[in-house]
Amino acid sequence: MGSAAFYRVIADATVVVHLAFIVYVTAGGFLAWRLPRTISLHLAAVAWGFTGLLVGIDCPLTHLESWARVQAGQDPLPSSGFIDHYLTGVLYPESAAGAIQTSVALGVVLSWAGYGVLRVRARTALAHNPSGHAGS
Repeated sequence: MGSAAFYRVIADATVVVHLAFIVYVTAGGFLAWRLPRTISLHLAAVAWGFTGLLVGIDCPLTHLESWARVQAGQDPLPSSGFIDHYLTGVLYPESAAGAIQTSVALGVVLSWAGYGVLRVRARTALAHNPSGHAGS
């Protein structure tokens, strides 16, 4: 494999990891319903993701992909970033970007609320049945 091909693989792998991260930020709270130990990781991912959007912190994955693309002889990502390049205008129209961000934020908050309800129910069930056995 030549060096250009190697860097293209790095760029493509970075796109996949970046998309997986965005999906996790969006829906990872629902994963925590089944795997409660993942809630801390989800909180950290959401904090990073939303801070990047609100404050304008550049994502290191965006820099990695741009660097790898340049090393492969391709154009870097546009300065508008990963989401604008791959998602806005492709998965949803640019005019809906604000509504999409609001919907994602609402989905995250709802997933956390559901997580909290499930944890309270589990604690209540355990308090009513400290032996841990179902039924009595």
